[in-house]
Amino acid sequence: MKTSLTGKAWVFGDNVDTDQIIPAEYLVTMDNSELAKHAFETAKPEFAKSVRSGDIVVAGRNFGCGSSREHAPRALMGAGVSCVVAGSFARIFFRNAINIGLPVIEAKLSASDADEITVNLKDGWVENRMTGKRTEFAAYAPFVMMLIEKGGLVPYTREVLGCRR
Repeated sequence: MKTSLTGKAWVFGDNVDTDQIIPAEYLVTMDNSELAKHAFETAKPEFAKSVRSGDIVVAGRNFGCGSSREHAPRALMGAGVSCVVAGSFARIFFRNAINIGLPVIEAKLSASDADEITVNLKDGWVENRMTGKRTEFAAYAPFVMMLIEKGGLVPYTREVLGCRR
């Protein structure tokens, strides 16, 4: 995994809950690409068809609140989202994202849809390249960074235990 990510911003406000990220009627699958087809279906209907690999979700406070479903970060990964930058996260969403290898960055960033955003995971900063404004964040602990690099907790555990797949 690259430690520097650059992509187009998809901007959301405060209190984006897991039902907005992936509506409950689509929780019958764990297939990331299938979930991605319905990501933000009601909150931003154009998202699923327009999002591109590497794009970055930028949001306000309490992103991922609501149900404790792993489907929400899976839908974002399936859509190609490289990371989520938000003022704060619901704890369960944060943990689920790290567990599946989706970087989530707690930082306040002012952005508009389609602004180009760069996130430097190693050095702990995020920048809106359209405005030149940069915000620092606490970089991940080495173990958490390693989990993200390995693709999450399950691939890491398989590697440690010597499991094949």
